[in-house]
Amino acid sequence: MDMTSDSPANLDILLDVPVKISVELGSCQLSMREVLQLNVGSVVQLDKVADAPVDLYVNQKMVARGEVVVVEDQFGIKITELLGART
Repeated sequence: MDMTSDSPANLDILLDVPVKISVELGSCQLSMREVLQLNVGSVVQLDKVADAPVDLYVNQKMVARGEVVVVEDQFGIKITELLGART
């Protein structure tokens, strides 16, 4: 993605600043007792159904939703919706 041609010259310096990208598959709430009882092989049930989109965050701000995909031996995200995208 080449954003330099669409960006003002004074923003060029920011385009190489690293940002943290994270994906939230789901969440749940457990009591501390339940957390302490977790072992290898324990299953933690999340609040999303299996085919629901996952949320993509950049520096803790949600910017997109997508589908989990497998690329070779690693997980990836296929973007299906950009939040606040200009049309």
